Amino acid sequence: MLLRLFRRHPREWGPLEWLAVAGIGVLVAAAITVAVNVAQGPGRCGDDLRDIDGDCVGVTEDAFDADPGVESLIGAVADENARVKRGWEDPPSGPRIPYVRIALMMPFTADDHSAMTADMIRRGIAGALAAQRQANRFGGPHYQLLLAPDGRNLDQWEPVVDRLAELTKDTRAPLVGVTGIPSSTPETRKAIAALSEHSIPTVGPVITATNMNSPYFFKTSPNNDQFARALKLYLDERPAQHRGFLVWDNRSEDVYSQNLRGVFERHFADAYDLTSHNSNFTGTSGTDKGIPQRFTDAVQKICNEKSDTVFFAGRDQDLPAFMERMAQEGSCGRTTTLRVLKVGIGLEPTLTGDAPARWLDEARATIVDASAVDPAWWAGKSKPKKALGRFLDRFEEIRSQHKLGDKPLDDGYAVMYHDAFTLLAGAVDRTFAEINEGGEKAPEALSIPTKDDVYNTLIIPSIAGDGCSFCLVGAGGTYGFEGPGKNDQWAVCKPVPVVEFPPRARSGDPGAPGIYRTYRGGSENACPS
Repeated sequence: MLLRLFRRHPREWGPLEWLAVAGIGVLVAAAITVAVNVAQGPGRCGDDLRDIDGDCVGVTEDAFDADPGVESLIGAVADENARVKRGWEDPPSGPRIPYVRIALMMPFTADDHSAMTADMIRRGIAGALAAQRQANRFGGPHYQLLLAPDGRNLDQWEPVVDRLAELTKDTRAPLVGVTGIPSSTPETRKAIAALSEHSIPTVGPVITATNMNSPYFFKTSPNNDQFARALKLYLDERPAQHRGFLVWDNRSEDVYSQNLRGVFERHFADAYDLTSHNSNFTGTSGTDKGIPQRFTDAVQKICNEKSDTVFFAGRDQDLPAFMERMAQEGSCGRTTTLRVLKVGIGLEPTLTGDAPARWLDEARATIVDASAVDPAWWAGKSKPKKALGRFLDRFEEIRSQHKLGDKPLDDGYAVMYHDAFTLLAGAVDRTFAEINEGGEKAPEALSIPTKDDVYNTLIIPSIAGDGCSFCLVGAGGTYGFEGPGKNDQWAVCKPVPVVEFPPRARSGDPGAPGIYRTYRGGSENACPS
């Protein structure tokens, strides 16, 4: 038609004719775009996520492309999510089982400068998957574990939080909580604040900086101050000559390292003269401040001053390079063992392999780690009981199906990611039972907890007086919370073992460090027996 019109009136086209041609052009371009997209499929990130700087970002219950060592675990979570959905939409037998959603918000890719390594990522996912499978072994509600990648540098959190907020409004299978946030950085601080603005209860499994606080943010891990108190008890029994030295990461944007430096100075500066004996380095968590891991100055000063106690205020990823540099200098004529004190969720396997053990031997040094877990808990001859035993059963199933690396429990990530999910699931179960009291109901008539219901359950004090009602019986111990306005939602009475490497004695053996418990109400001795 337009062609005939053009032939009849080649020089008499008006605005309407040109507008019609432009409209057809837009429609043709759109049709071509749709056809190309259909031919290509949803892409590497699937339908729910989008590619931002090479990372899939968003929220999904399905599999997507991530680091090769992580993809099989992502697929396993997606399979469990699909099974949970079938249990409601098309159960193979028995009644329909309602479900809710908990999101795992964390990186699923890593590089040399990420705060979370590929091994940490896959062990964290494995721990959360173990908790999901354990929670889904029993009656309703069941749980989907939504995957919420926010970028390898944790800086793509805004679209993730927006989508999570939308999912809390789902009346059939609402999002009731978030876990997984792995690192203390300015970006994670903003993400936590945004989640609190949406009133979404969030649990940090491995956050330790004492200033990472927000009203809806709960932490199952000890914080840096509590770790330092455990080290103080250790040093009170083993003071050596008080020849201390502080090695600290100078990256101002690393909230964790800066907070840990301040904590070490507050607890140990006077007794170990850290103000006059310290050196800084540039950590690998970031790319904008020069050459990382330069420890020459620190090691030479430690040698010259014959230090016997080093406080390492940096991330575990940088500690092997420090250990190797110490080995190059040897024992420096010391007649005593040099203790390298650190804090962390566990003993990262990169610190305890054959080469690091040799470096420590050459430097006549040992690592002393205030930790959230102790490898002796699962390495002993007797089978662990309670939640740790159940967790180990589920974890062994996952370990047999996926590559989790060497010593996959020792860094503590699997244990603490398990406990963070279990805390939320336990609150859901309690809430579900309370709001559905009063007789049998059809699955369609059951009331499903919301994020607000779950939060109101979490803030009920689980430790009061000498009792520990509704405490989290987790793989990392039995511990609880004190309620709003107290302790900034940090776990109380959480065991904090001090782990030595090479080990001199296992936990509980004569000569082994004692177990500290995170304090409550300002008191370090107020935990139920």
